[in-house]
Amino acid sequence: MRKSCYAMILALLFIASFSCSDDDDNNRATGCIDPEKIDDHAMCPAVVDPVCGCDGNTYDNDCEAQANGVLKWTTGRCQ
Repeated sequence: MRKSCYAMILALLFIASFSCSDDDDNNRATGCIDPEKIDDHAMCPAVVDPVCGCDGNTYDNDCEAQANGVLKWTTGRCQ
């Protein structure tokens, strides 16, 4: 019984790791996110001027998008 529980947990972790990495690989492949440009300490203004990142997320402004490593965005909220 214990071995089957461990096997199920490992299987779920294995499946979850593939679903997350697929999104990351897709963003890198399309040139959307540059992990090297992610800046957790960026000081962006508290101005709300929404932009839609190529990753499908809405950011408060272009500075926030850049701080998250987003390379391309359009003006306005994501639909």
